[in-house]
Amino acid sequence: MNKEIKRLESLYLEKPERVFSMYLNTDPSDPEQQGGEWRIHLKNGLQRFEKYLKNDGNKDELENFQKVKKKVKDYVAENELDFAKSVVIFATPDDSVWFAEIFQVPVKTEFFWEEIAKVDQLIQLHQDYPKAGIILTQKEAIRVVETELGRPLDDVLYELDLDTEDWRRHTGPHRAQATVGSGGKSKKREQFIARFEANRHRWYKSIAPDLDKLAKDHGWDYIYMMGPSEETHELGEEMNKTINAYIDKNMLDQEESKIITKALNEISNS
Repeated sequence: MNKEIKRLESLYLEKPERVFSMYLNTDPSDPEQQGGEWRIHLKNGLQRFEKYLKNDGNKDELENFQKVKKKVKDYVAENELDFAKSVVIFATPDDSVWFAEIFQVPVKTEFFWEEIAKVDQLIQLHQDYPKAGIILTQKEAIRVVETELGRPLDDVLYELDLDTEDWRRHTGPHRAQATVGSGGKSKKREQFIARFEANRHRWYKSIAPDLDKLAKDHGWDYIYMMGPSEETHELGEEMNKTINAYIDKNMLDQEESKIITKALNEISNS
């Protein structure tokens, strides 16, 4: 995202070329958005520029804006069912710039049609919601959800192979099928739990360097630990990286979006 922001900051277009910048609040939990008012704000925002350009009599600039307007409307029509709290778009008529992202974080609705991209809000969002790793623990499984600006970037699951005592890494769609403690119930499960508790320190010590490396290689600015308090704190103590927040909540099997939302809400309410 830092590279994208720098690229947007470097833009400067002279008439009749312009850069369209849009921050649209689509947060359904916002009292002012209960009826989907964002649709009205979007319609009025686009019409305002079009009306101004028609009155100004600049045909070339009007045509350029109408190209961007069509792309924006097409994007909204194709993606509105996936909208969360906000949509941010930057676009140029010649298609050299097209940045369109759905975020799980709020914005203030604003529209710009200027010679530069208006990135102030995007920069502030990136400062408020930096690249982060959410490390979730649940006995013999550790899941890592990577996020930036409230959106998921990566999802990895580590499972402990009790036969070899090695951690196996899962990526891709099958990771959700790797259920925690799937092997047997009752007495067998009780025996496993007792064995895990007896060896937890050693097993967490063996996986900690992998998590430290992941944090370093991916440039995390923030690390959340989520899961049973004893497990998360013990794993956190084995890592060299600083843990910024601990959340005592079992969510390892939940969807990425729910995990990220929980993490962000916990921090914003603390």
